[in-house]
Amino acid sequence: MASLDSVSIAILLGAVLVMAGILSSLLALRFGAPLLLVFLLIGMLAGDSGPGRLQFDDVRTTYLVGSVALALILFDGGLKTRFPSIRTVLAPSMMLATIGVLLTALITAPVARYVLDLNWTESLLVGAVVASTDAAAVFLLVHTQGLRLRPRVGATLEAESGTNDPFAIFLTLMLVEFISVGQSSASHIAMEFLQEALLGAIIGVIGGRLVVLALNHVALPQGLHAPFVTTAALVIFGGSQIVHASGFLAVYLAGIIIGNRPTRAHNSVVTFLDAATWLAQIVMFVLLGLLVSPHRLLSSVGGAVLVAFALMLVARPLAVMICLAPFKFNWREKVFIAWTGLRGAVAIFLASIPMLVGLSKAYLYFDVAFVVVIISLLLQGWTLAPAARRLHVALPRAERGPRRVELDLPGQLEQQLVGYPVRPKSLYFRRGLIPSWSKPTLVIRDERILTPVEADPIAPGDYLYLLAPPERAEALDRFFVDMAPSTAPDPHLLGDFMVSGEHTLGELAEIYAVKVDEQQAKLTLSDYFDVYLDHAPKEGAELTLDSIVLVARNIGGGRVNVVGLRLPEDEEVVVPRTRMQTIRRKLADIWASVAGV
Repeated sequence: MASLDSVSIAILLGAVLVMAGILSSLLALRFGAPLLLVFLLIGMLAGDSGPGRLQFDDVRTTYLVGSVALALILFDGGLKTRFPSIRTVLAPSMMLATIGVLLTALITAPVARYVLDLNWTESLLVGAVVASTDAAAVFLLVHTQGLRLRPRVGATLEAESGTNDPFAIFLTLMLVEFISVGQSSASHIAMEFLQEALLGAIIGVIGGRLVVLALNHVALPQGLHAPFVTTAALVIFGGSQIVHASGFLAVYLAGIIIGNRPTRAHNSVVTFLDAATWLAQIVMFVLLGLLVSPHRLLSSVGGAVLVAFALMLVARPLAVMICLAPFKFNWREKVFIAWTGLRGAVAIFLASIPMLVGLSKAYLYFDVAFVVVIISLLLQGWTLAPAARRLHVALPRAERGPRRVELDLPGQLEQQLVGYPVRPKSLYFRRGLIPSWSKPTLVIRDERILTPVEADPIAPGDYLYLLAPPERAEALDRFFVDMAPSTAPDPHLLGDFMVSGEHTLGELAEIYAVKVDEQQAKLTLSDYFDVYLDHAPKEGAELTLDSIVLVARNIGGGRVNVVGLRLPEDEEVVVPRTRMQTIRRKLADIWASVAGV
């Protein structure tokens, strides 16, 4: 009976720890504190050196839980990644995820050698352990601090964070093997890397396609789609690891394949994985915190702090500058990407590998990684928002999205039912705007179900349900939040072929002789982008209007407030210039003649 009681006590303590982590996350979300730090501290307080006095040194269990949690985190990240958004940044992201990780480890190694009294191989292992960034930490902090990154910067960080973990894990395993065995060769390392990368990519793509086929053709009972996909992700991960492929790369690619194809129960799968990933992170962080010994940390904390600052202020920035040099990133974007290289659970998870295989100084790697993560989250984590705003790479996040209801419709994959409460200050209610690719289907008012015709006019407090493609459902959010005040157009952007978004299509038609329908003539240019753009407006978005192309040049309050006009090349349109524009044109002509252009 005593053994049964001990099991019950273990279950109770585990549940209490997880619940404490969940409740403490509310404080972290309120004050912007990194959640990882909170969960690690909960584990430390419960450990043998804290008030909890819980004895825990099971590295194997920690490694098992960490592997499953990291696989689910990467799969969930891939599932939410829209391939079109990262396609243009694949090259710089892959450079950062491979060469960047290697350079970071190489630059950190000399510092670790001299401050921790290690040999070169052991120092390089320290560098490899802390070289990769943590996607969950980066984007959770971006979300909680109310930021939305500029598209290219956000996509680069997203793709890098999702793909640098496999390379960091490979590098760590190779170094652990070298230290254990005592010899290796460059050809062996290269072959191992190619095998893991190629097999992992093949298994991930094939596995993702098979999961899509199974979801769309196997009649699973309602509610089992999400557990099936989650289990399939772990099967892909485990199968890849068994054949010595990169399971982490395979599961990330499988997530991208599944997330970018039409599947049944997509929304329930995403919701389920959100909860599973959240729970997995909490359990992993608490277990890692339990392994930390504050007394043991005292002997290495000085050197670990120096390694942390060398990593953040020297190694990561140099690696980013070198890797992004061939690409057209401005210096502000490079500095922000360098500063946003937060270290998180991956570093501590990698540090548990030497402990698992019993390397000498194994606890030193773990303690150094722990200190690096703490400093990174405290220093970089809390300064992320000020850095983003000061470097002009992010804009304050607009009002949080409305409460969206998404319902899959059996028998087809092209449309789903999306519902919103109608708010009195929303774009839909105030302007009557709705995208051309959505179709109002029913209205719920006072617990009665009505057709849009029966409910006309729609009133605040109604619930409106529309048919929309699943991949565009999120773009509907901006029509059902309170309209933000429009930002005044930047006067420096307004010129010969720049107009305010408040001008109507009818006014544009009179000036440039383009044809517009009578119903469209009353739409403003901002309205035109809202109605006919497939996604939320971003700078550079384009729409065709008869013979000209409209280009979004400035966004304010979630809407296009400055529009550029791209005129037909075979037509010369003469537009009156201001005196200042005339002077600028003459100066440009003089400079061109002097330069011989």
